[in-house]
Amino acid sequence: MDFATLGQSGLKISRACLGTANFGTAWGFGIAEDAARPIIDAFLDAGHNFIDTADNYNNGQSEEIVGRAVRGRRDAVVIATKVYQPQGEGPNDRGLSRVHLTQALNASLRRLGTDHVDLYQCHKWDPDTPIDETMETLAGFVHAGKVRYIGCSNFTASQIVEAQWAAARVSGVPMISLQAQYSLLRRDIEAEILPACVRHAVGVVGWSPLGGGILAGRYRSGLAPDPDTRFGQLMAGATPTIAAWVEKQLTDRNLRIAAEVGKVAAELGTSPAAVAIAWVRHRPGVAAVVIGPRTLAQYEQSLAGFTLRLPDEVLARLDDVSGPAPAPVTGLTSLPWTRTSTR
Repeated sequence: MDFATLGQSGLKISRACLGTANFGTAWGFGIAEDAARPIIDAFLDAGHNFIDTADNYNNGQSEEIVGRAVRGRRDAVVIATKVYQPQGEGPNDRGLSRVHLTQALNASLRRLGTDHVDLYQCHKWDPDTPIDETMETLAGFVHAGKVRYIGCSNFTASQIVEAQWAAARVSGVPMISLQAQYSLLRRDIEAEILPACVRHAVGVVGWSPLGGGILAGRYRSGLAPDPDTRFGQLMAGATPTIAAWVEKQLTDRNLRIAAEVGKVAAELGTSPAAVAIAWVRHRPGVAAVVIGPRTLAQYEQSLAGFTLRLPDEVLARLDDVSGPAPAPVTGLTSLPWTRTSTR
């Protein structure tokens, strides 16, 4: 089993992280608990220990499913969850203020059925809350034993640095991890974010290594997404905003990269998903890679990426077809299935 030490900590995590955004049915495209449990059991039985969720994933159903699945072996599991997204309609029901952080953590602990979270992550930057307040509050959770370590998700390089400086100012606890979107389709973190993480001893956990399934070969140029795929489900009755977002993902460039990944997979006798995940795993500064399977078959294909060794010439070939790193997709501040406030 391949483990890594996460950032400037002694926490040992499996290089494979089980992402659970698909667990639950509130969003309309996830899977029910009876389908999710076999995936969690297979992951833990294989010796992996790192599970990632968030308070807003399927409106809390994901945390509940994870909590029930780890009962009886909680101490062997590293549970990571996130905070920021709206949990109600009130002005203090979102963000990284002391008020919302405290309410959200207690709610997550109830849903998870545990007395502590191993890694508590700020889901995004909060421009309305002083970062000193956020870091001081998070440090209080650590000192109270409700949180073991803290991290962030989707922060920019400057925001990571600001958070670490704020932790020092308030005699708090530094962040040990950044969860960032990283794949052959999205390499923009290589410009500034990865170097900042290395300098500040922040371990990187890459999410969406398959680019929403594009790199797994689930989509073809000129063809509408299959109804059984995530994009296909999103397009069913999609709003113009979501339809435009899906169109931005299924570009000629992205599909060309996916085709090359498919060729490499055929040459190596493995799946495209395994190749895409192995590429992210090989990148400097990456401690773990999040996989988000909806079936046991997808889980097995993804896990193969953690033992697959890509030859140097293959790595160079994939670097060439996916470079230079593209600019981030603009127009949306969050994924289209993230619940938003009605304010």
